[in-house]
Amino acid sequence: METKEVKYLLQRYFNGESSLAEERLLESYFLSGNVADELKEYTGFFSGISKLTENGTDEKLEVEIMDFIMKNEPIEKPKTRWLWQMVTGIAASIIIVIGGLLFFQQSEEQFKDTFDNPEIAYAYAEETLGYISAKYNKGLSGLANFNKLETAMEPMQKGVKPVNEYLEMIEKMNGD
Repeated sequence: METKEVKYLLQRYFNGESSLAEERLLESYFLSGNVADELKEYTGFFSGISKLTENGTDEKLEVEIMDFIMKNEPIEKPKTRWLWQMVTGIAASIIIVIGGLLFFQQSEEQFKDTFDNPEIAYAYAEETLGYISAKYNKGLSGLANFNKLETAMEPMQKGVKPVNEYLEMIEKMNGD
């Protein structure tokens, strides 16, 4: 079987459009040992599917697999992201305008020093900045787990990428 055919069948398989005969063709291709280098990453997947089918169909297992896939499927939220960017941009603009107005209002008043001794002022400023820094670092520590989530999603995205690229190529050929 040619690599183009296999890629096409893979795309149909991952879109849920393949027939049982096409799935059997894919399974036999990946278990044959004559797999193209660019498709070797799917060999483990199809050998696992083959082992599952040898044990017979388990409806409970199928339901669990579909639930897992549906929970881990990435959800696109471009409208939410766009809305968030707009709201934060507007909020930043409002803060800048209000800050400018307050600055010009207070520029008429002369600032009075709160400390007579510069060493005491420096020590107080250092203590305040240390306090703020500790609170900021504590807030950022909760975000450390997002990096782990991105790392966990990389294999899933890597596995589907070649199939999506092939589908785009087919769509371009059909459009020309």
